[in-house]
Amino acid sequence: MMTQEKPKIISLFSGCGGLDLGFHKAGYQTVWANDFEHFACETFSSYFGNGIIVEGDIEQIDPYKDKSIPDCDLILGGFPCQDFSMIWKQPGLNGKRGNLYKSFLRFVDAKKPKVFIAENVKGLLTANNKKAIQQIIKDFESIMPGYIVTPKLYNFADYGVPQFRERVLIVGVRIDTGFNFTHPAPTHGPKGQYPYVTAGEAIANANDIPFNNEHMNIAERTKELLKLIPEGGNFTSIPKEHPLYVKGMISHVYRRLKLDEPSKTIIAAGGGGTHGYHWPEPRALTNRERARLQSFPDDFIFKGTVADVRKQIGNAVPPNGVFALAKSLLPLFTGNYHHADLEKKSAEFQSMTLKERLDLSIAV
Repeated sequence: MMTQEKPKIISLFSGCGGLDLGFHKAGYQTVWANDFEHFACETFSSYFGNGIIVEGDIEQIDPYKDKSIPDCDLILGGFPCQDFSMIWKQPGLNGKRGNLYKSFLRFVDAKKPKVFIAENVKGLLTANNKKAIQQIIKDFESIMPGYIVTPKLYNFADYGVPQFRERVLIVGVRIDTGFNFTHPAPTHGPKGQYPYVTAGEAIANANDIPFNNEHMNIAERTKELLKLIPEGGNFTSIPKEHPLYVKGMISHVYRRLKLDEPSKTIIAAGGGGTHGYHWPEPRALTNRERARLQSFPDDFIFKGTVADVRKQIGNAVPPNGVFALAKSLLPLFTGNYHHADLEKKSAEFQSMTLKERLDLSIAV
C-alpha cells in the first residue's frame, strides 16, 4: 500500500543536522530532534524550523514517558564518537561518552521504528579489541520485536562528497517488516558511475557566499611556512633543517588541499595547524569552504562563533554522503518491495563468527 506521507524521523545527537539534511533531500521529514550543544541547536532550528529540536541532555529524557516525543518511522543519529576515534586513544565503551549509545538504544526500544541508522567513526570497529562493536550489535539486535543489524564502513567520497571521510553506518531493520536491506553501492569514484567530486570543484567561488566566510588572522610566519608546502602536502614537506620546520603528530597538521581530488577529512577542532589550508592561497580554509567540502548547501547558515561553526561542520555527517542510503530505504515506507524471510537471515548472521560479521564492515 502506497503512502503519501513523508517518512517521519526522530533525530538523536543531531548536531547541526547534516544527517537529517541527507534524508530530507530524499523525501523524509524530521519531527523531533535532540542535541546538547546550544549553537548546533540554533543552526538546526534556523534551517529545519523552530520547535523540532530539543536542547538538553539526552540522558535526562525518557522516551517511554515523555508524551511530547512523537512516534516515528525511523531513528537516526551519530552518538558521540570521541571515545572511538582512531586519532586519539580509544577508551571505547569504557570512556565517559562511549556508553551514550545506550540512550540511542532506549529510543529505539521505546519507539520501535521500522529502521534505525547510527553513525560513528571508523575506530568503532576496533575499539576494545573489537568488543565494542560486538556489544553494540548484540544490544541493538536484542530489542524486541527483533532487528537485523548491518554495519558498514563508508568512504563518503564514494557517494559524491568532495572529501575522503570514512565513517561506520549501522543500519537496523525491524525483522517483521521483511525488508531485505543491502547497503547502496558507491555512486562516485572508481567503483561508481561518476567521477569523484573534487576539492577544487567544491570550493570554487566560495568566497562569493556572504555567510560563514570569515577569514582567520594568519601570522606572517605561518604564511611563509605554507609557501614551503606544495598542493596536497602537509608539515612533512618542510625540510627538517629549515628554520620554519615544525613537528606534527598527525597528517592534518598544515595539510593543504589538492584541488583535483577530494579533500582529506575535515576535523572539528584543534590548533597547531589543524585548520585545513587553502591552495593556492597561503591561508586557512574558511568555514564556508569547510561546509562545501562537507557537501552542505550555501543556504545552510551556521550559528555561533567561528570556532563554534568549525566544530559543527567538522562533527557533521555530510548530507550527500547518506543520500543514496536514504533513497535505498524508501521502499520500506511505501510497501513496494518483496518481503523476505528476515528470521532466516537473522539466524545466519547469529551463526557467524565475530570476524565474519566484521568482514561485512569492509568499505563498500
